Amino acid sequence: MAQQIKIVAFGDSLTAGYGLPVEQSYPVKLQAALKAKGFDVEISNAGVSGDTSSGGLARLDWSVGDDVDLVIVELGANDALRGIDPAVTRKALTAIVAKLRAGKKKVLLAGMLAPPNLGNEYGQRFKAIFSDLGALEGVTLYPFFLEGIAANPKFNQPDGLHPTAKGVDEIVKRLVPVIEPMLK
Repeated sequence: MAQQIKIVAFGDSLTAGYGLPVEQSYPVKLQAALKAKGFDVEISNAGVSGDTSSGGLARLDWSVGDDVDLVIVELGANDALRGIDPAVTRKALTAIVAKLRAGKKKVLLAGMLAPPNLGNEYGQRFKAIFSDLGALEGVTLYPFFLEGIAANPKFNQPDGLHPTAKGVDEIVKRLVPVIEPMLK
């Protein structure tokens, strides 16, 4: 029998499931969706609300064990919301991806977009972080974690930032086809 695939969902409040019961978080729903497709997976939720990419780097070593096969990196939203220099975000995300690759982990990098109020130049510099890292060997890029969710009131909690349970369902529906080939 094939060995169970261990996955860590590593991110911020979008991963943690802010404002939702634990069973409605995307790591729980993603695990159920992948199991329904016949994959023996265990997904650990290493989401910390409010975390930046630098905060993620600081906790990476104790959040991702040696036995983990795949890490879904979903960080950067708080960096952009706080207007952190994209060079700082790039440095932290580059270090996270480098450490994971050095540990022979598959990486699914969930991209993020900066809010438009920060201007076009900031937005372009921020977006380039994800496309550049996504081009590295051993990294699969999912261009925008909130694709189809962002700015859609039907999929967001009243804060306009965090997905509802229906929003999480939409995220999972879009992530499954990206993750499936990584599990084979």
